[in-house]
This record gives sequence, structure tokens and C-alpha cells, in this order.
Amino acid sequence: MIEDIKPVVDEYMPLRDVVFHTLRRAILKGDLKPGERLMEVQLANRLGVSRTPIREAIRKLELEGLVTMVPRKGAEVSEITEKSMRDVLEVRRVLEELAVKIACDKMTEEELERLGLVSKKFRDIMYCDDLQLIAETDVEFHEIIYEATGNARLIQILSNLREQMYRYRVEYLKDYNSHGILADEHDAILMALKDRDQKRVCKVAVEHIDRQESSIIKSIKKNKENG
Repeated sequence: MIEDIKPVVDEYMPLRDVVFHTLRRAILKGDLKPGERLMEVQLANRLGVSRTPIREAIRKLELEGLVTMVPRKGAEVSEITEKSMRDVLEVRRVLEELAVKIACDKMTEEELERLGLVSKKFRDIMYCDDLQLIAETDVEFHEIIYEATGNARLIQILSNLREQMYRYRVEYLKDYNSHGILADEHDAILMALKDRDQKRVCKVAVEHIDRQESSIIKSIKKNKENG
């Protein structure tokens, strides 16, 4: 809901960018729900700005596919669709496989140790009530692998994709039955990396994403039936 929005604070960022990143984050993290109308006046009051930067942000969010303009209703948060989710995961699957393949050769013992600590952290918190913390710990696990590739361009692309993926990551984590499976998959990726087994780590990484895709599709279909 609009009341749940927490403004991004960055004194060096232009106001229009602050508004855009604030609304974008709110959508990606689920503070603004799919189908929720984006009322310019309410958003302007909540963020303490005029309606102009709100309109600019909504136009940019529409270009990213996060906002849909509905005739006679105005702007609303785009629904999580099977098509949009497949598009994101199709790209992530290829890049993730590339990342683990490169990291398999390049990861240092220190990076492997950090990965192990984060894997343990995920298992320790996986049944807590804070879905955002669980999601961010999952992100942290994968980012250690990305950084280990040493490929700045690949890291940048995956970083951009991470934000688009966030909605689907949280949707997947709403099913607490998936958390134990995720923890096991993290451990399997870690062990394959430690063994420097490229073939195995690529297989495990792809299966990791395939399982998320299947689970999210079921969730989307279930929401449609209940909606």
C-alpha cells in the first residue's frame, strides 16, 4: 500500500530519480501490490513532492513493464504474469550458468568460505517471518558467486537483472515449503564449486532456477483461480 512506501534517501540524486527509485523499489519488494492503483495525489503527499516527478516516474516504470496504464482507471502496478516471469528467468538461467562456470575456476578459498557462511545463514533464518531478510540472504549467496567471476560486465548485467528478479524471488519464498529445498540447493552449489566441478555446478544451478520457475508458475495459476 502507498502508506508502506519508504522513500529512498540520497542527497546527491535528483528528485525525479529519488521518486522513480522509491516507487520502483516499492513495487519490486511488494509494498505496492500487483493491481494496486498509483494515485498521483496520494503518492505526491506521501513522498512530499509535486505531481510532476510522480508522473515522470510512472512513465519510466511503464517502460520497464512494472506499471500498466488502464483506460479510464489510470496507472496501476503490473500483475506478475507467467510470460514476464519466464522472460526474466530465461535470461537469468543462461547468465547464472555462465557465472558459476567461470567462478568454478576463479573462486578463492576466502570466497568459498564466505559462500559457506551465507549458506549457513540462510539455513538459520529460512523459517523466520521476515521474507525480505530471507530474500536478501538468497541474493547475497548468488552475488558472492557473481563477484568471484571477476567479469565486471557480467556482474553489472546480473545486478540489473537482480532487481527485476526480486518480485519473483519473494513470490517463490512465500511458499515456506520451498525454503528447505533452497538451502539444500545452495549447499549443492557450494560443494560443486569446492570440488571445482564445472559440469556438476552448471547442472545444479540450472535445476535451481528451473525449480523456482515451476513453483512460481503454480503460484501465479493459483492466484488467478482465487482471484
